[in-house]
Amino acid sequence: MPPVNQSLPPSVTRLIDAFAQLPGIGPKSASRLAYYLLRQPAETSTTLAEALHGLKAHTRLCSVCMNITETDPCPLCADEARDRGMICVVEEPLDVAAIERARIYKGTYHVLHGVISPINGVGPDELKISELLTRVRTRAAAADPVREVILATNPTVEGEQTAAYIQRKLTALASGLKVTRLARGLPVGGDLEYADEITLGRAMEGRQGI
Repeated sequence: MPPVNQSLPPSVTRLIDAFAQLPGIGPKSASRLAYYLLRQPAETSTTLAEALHGLKAHTRLCSVCMNITETDPCPLCADEARDRGMICVVEEPLDVAAIERARIYKGTYHVLHGVISPINGVGPDELKISELLTRVRTRAAAADPVREVILATNPTVEGEQTAAYIQRKLTALASGLKVTRLARGLPVGGDLEYADEITLGRAMEGRQGI
């Protein structure tokens, strides 16, 4: 019996391999997705291809908060009603969406795009930490400087290490700056993007100084 990759057309194999590179998608799931698209009208694949192309062609990082956006600054940073004296630091763009669903936080954000993880070769320089420090330093002389930085990294080992590193940097940068951490209403080891609105709201309200 020939190997599976020899029994399939190269175009199908390439698509399966591409799907298998996505997080949480194994070989079987990748194969199911590929064959699902094969059974759909051509318009379905065209729409998907155009969406993927547009994803890279039209998105960029906000120059202020580092969130994914199509305009710079992003809509949240451009919103004059936002409290620019507060910055909520999160790991990923999906965490911003999760906190926004709770409808309790009215400050601004800063997206790190990951966490410090030496075992995976990710250090502080690979994250958007220097941009955060520059942002706080630059606004120190402004009429409305940053008063509080909320460290909303996930309650994992890497998330805690990242929060501790940023806290040390911020303390050395500005002695009068308030640095807080989300309350422990979030389950240890859990991710913000999967937390419900009530849990996130309570964690934001009960944040503590560190």
